[in-house]
Amino acid sequence: MGLWLGIDPGTRRVGVAAGSTDDGIASPLTAVPAGRAAEEIERLAAEYQAEGLVVGWPLNMDDTEGRQGRHARQFAADLARSAGRDVRLWDERLSSFAADQKLAGRLTAGKRKARRDALAAAAMLEDFLLRDGPRAAPTPEAAAAPPQQPDR
Repeated sequence: MGLWLGIDPGTRRVGVAAGSTDDGIASPLTAVPAGRAAEEIERLAAEYQAEGLVVGWPLNMDDTEGRQGRHARQFAADLARSAGRDVRLWDERLSSFAADQKLAGRLTAGKRKARRDALAAAAMLEDFLLRDGPRAAPTPEAAAAPPQQPDR
């Protein structure tokens, strides 16, 4: 099939990873400043000739959508309009936790932060690829908003 970019959107940095549907393996690429994320993702998608983009959708453990989940869903919708590629959403619960586990005891705190976002994107993308995400994941337009959790 093809190559997909995994996107872990944050308010400060956006992690980006690349992976192939052929082998289901994803690798971290970079973390870009949130303010330039759309342009950088589109540039990377063109450079890697990505078939599609999958945006991590951080749902809560009770399947509700909080502020970050709404942000990710809107980010994916905006990206779908501007990128001209297949864009999907994928539940990314615990991807940042998995990245933290991989980085535990390694690097300085600053370097861990920078690397964490790209590793979280890779963890989410690998799950997406291994679970037939290109066929199973919703597009931003088709994703029904789950119940909202009150902002605290």
